[in-house]
Parts: sequence; C-alpha cells; structure tokens
Amino acid sequence: MRLSKLGICGIISLLSYTAMVVFSPLAYPGYDWMSMAVSDLSAVGAPSADLAARLNSLFGPCGVVSIMAVCVAIANVDSKLFRVGVYFFAGMEWLCNVGYECFPWVNGADSTNPQNIIHLLVTVLVVVFSIAAFVLIAIGAGKAKQKSLGIWAVVCLAAMFAGPLGTALLPKSVFGLFERFSTFSAVVFNAVLGMYLFLGKFEKAE
Repeated sequence: MRLSKLGICGIISLLSYTAMVVFSPLAYPGYDWMSMAVSDLSAVGAPSADLAARLNSLFGPCGVVSIMAVCVAIANVDSKLFRVGVYFFAGMEWLCNVGYECFPWVNGADSTNPQNIIHLLVTVLVVVFSIAAFVLIAIGAGKAKQKSLGIWAVVCLAAMFAGPLGTALLPKSVFGLFERFSTFSAVVFNAVLGMYLFLGKFEKAE
C-alpha cells in the first residue's frame, strides 16, 4: 500500500468530527449550538456523550494516521521551517487526542474542577502548537513548493483567531458559533494535509 493512500484518513477524520458536531445535539435536549461549546456534547455526564463518542470514534485515530503519514512524506522537503511546522501540527494532533480523551470536560462543573482545569490546559497547548504550526508552514511553504498549502495555513490561522475574538467582542449568545471557527480550523487543515498527501503533492515537491 502506497503511503499516499493514507491521506484519505484525514478526510475521514473531518467527516467523523463533523458528524459528531451536527448530529450529537439530537441526543442533548435544550442544546443550543449558537451559544454552547462543542466540548459540551462529549462532556462527562452529558446526555449526548455516548452518541458523540460513537460518531467521533474515527476522528482521533484517522487524524493521527494521516498526519504521521504526512510527516514521513515531507521528510525530504527542502524547507526546514515547513517540516518543523508539520511536526508541530502532528504534536498538536497527539495532544488533542490523548489530552481530551484522558481529561474530557465535566458537564455541570465549573472551570475550578481539577479535571476541567487540565482540560483547559490541554486546550491552551493545542492552540499554541496549532498557531506555531500554521505560522511555520505559511512561512516555509514557498521554499517547500507548497504555496497553496501556505494559503490554507493562513486561512486556518485566521479562523482560529476569529474564534476567541468573536467570543470576546460579541454576546455570549453566539459563543458556540465562533468557537466552531477555532475547533474546525485544525480539523480542516489536517484534512487538507491528508488530501495533499493522497494526491501525491508532497512527492512532487521533493
């Protein structure tokens, strides 16, 4: 099996996450996606937690398989910044999957709950790694002969910043809407990396 075929896992990861975000609210009476976070759907004690786990079951494994295959594929790319950016993104994927799996948000508890504190710390690390990855990939994309991927990195970085800016400047009634800009930015970018791998674009850049 060619390494490039594993890129399809990035697309599957995005579809699994999207299915969780779209359909899990059906099992959560009173859930308002405009004002509530995505993590509320899979929180410990949430009525939708079981459905969310089932729908999201391919998100983590497929996302990690895809990004690790990308790491192998770009090993000989000229731009060191580009390579390091992809490695940061891979680190973010591992942090996201292991951290949130071990420390899911506790439904009904506030941010002082020990498990919720660790959940928030994981979120901070995920954001830091994501920003570093997007910036490095955007800067190194030209030398890596991946200018279009650099544009994707800039767009996803802008979407990631749109989340906290929107939640800070706009009413809490639209918190959930802008939070989804941030959460989907990394998921979409991983799918884009997977698509590039599947289409053999990294091989052409060597």
